[in-house]
Amino acid sequence: MTPLRSSVVLAVAAAAVLAGCERGSSTGGGPFSAEPAKPGCPAVLAGARAAVHRAERTDSVWNGPTTGPKAASGTIVYVAQTMTNPGVAGTAEGVRKAAKAIGWKVRVIDGQGTPAGIQAAFSQAIALKPAGIAIGGFDPHLTAQQVAKANKAHIPLVGWHAVDAPGPSEDPELFTNITTRVEDVARISADWIITHSNGRAGAVVFTDASIPFARYKSEQIKKELATCPGVRLLAEENIPISDTSSRTPQAVSSLLSRFPDEWTHSVAINDVYFADAAPALRAARRKGADAPFNIGAGDGDPSAFQRVNSGQFQAATVPEPLSQQGWQIVDEFNRAFSGRPASGYIAPVHIATAANSGGATSWDPPGYRAAYRKIWGR
Repeated sequence: MTPLRSSVVLAVAAAAVLAGCERGSSTGGGPFSAEPAKPGCPAVLAGARAAVHRAERTDSVWNGPTTGPKAASGTIVYVAQTMTNPGVAGTAEGVRKAAKAIGWKVRVIDGQGTPAGIQAAFSQAIALKPAGIAIGGFDPHLTAQQVAKANKAHIPLVGWHAVDAPGPSEDPELFTNITTRVEDVARISADWIITHSNGRAGAVVFTDASIPFARYKSEQIKKELATCPGVRLLAEENIPISDTSSRTPQAVSSLLSRFPDEWTHSVAINDVYFADAAPALRAARRKGADAPFNIGAGDGDPSAFQRVNSGQFQAATVPEPLSQQGWQIVDEFNRAFSGRPASGYIAPVHIATAANSGGATSWDPPGYRAAYRKIWGR
């Protein structure tokens, strides 16, 4: 769903505001004591630490597909929600490089971030009569007519963040959709807070309840935080992503006033909240590397990495492996062109911090390029 304003703003336009959720509202989590009612959560903490340790590793071996069809011939089109969206653009670049490796031609068409622009881009893609079309970061229901036309023409569609869940989709009809599991992202983000705080935190959750996907993610985050009695939910801030730049600073100032010492950690459904929280925290004379310690539960765009690496009001992010997912898009098309099923691969979650990022501005796991080249015979 993060810097990822454009794609989520589209989703806001297409989604109905859920009942009982007011725009910009804040839900308190009850009074917080410096000494939790229960003495932490030793068993939960042990499990969280193990999960975080695995997620922070950067030397993991490739756990994706190692077998599949040799390179078929093909021309593909990547329809981008908007190339100003770092996640969409990073994935498109991965597609370009993978297409070059497999020997295909690829064209990227920019939807310019509007429903009309995306529909026009999709129609243009169909008119080119490619072997496959990638849906880059937008809801296929916004282009239902174009999807139906592509399905009728037997043009396989591979989505990237097109629907909520990874894998093949029947409605809309996609050969497969590529994304990490939202439950995994939510759980590891909460586990990081439990681990970082040693099971004793005052937490704030930033979400956008007008988007069902984002609301579901924040509900899963809260569910995992609640497994540790020593972690108290101080507030849940409901701020539409389209309004983060105007509403987040005000919300942060209010939180600092209400919980000057209790607020130790934050988690947001998208990194963009912390870009907009920084000015208010700075104005309150908070230091970038001090509490509240913030983790973004989504995407990990370059600006989020820059904040993490420089210790400026964000301690961690859970990034998508954008380049690897671009290569996976090409591999999934190759399976479709060869009459084979989708690979079923889902990238494991990763946590990026200043200690393990090596100064990088994206998460690029090892091994996938060589693995895919070997599969394709390239």
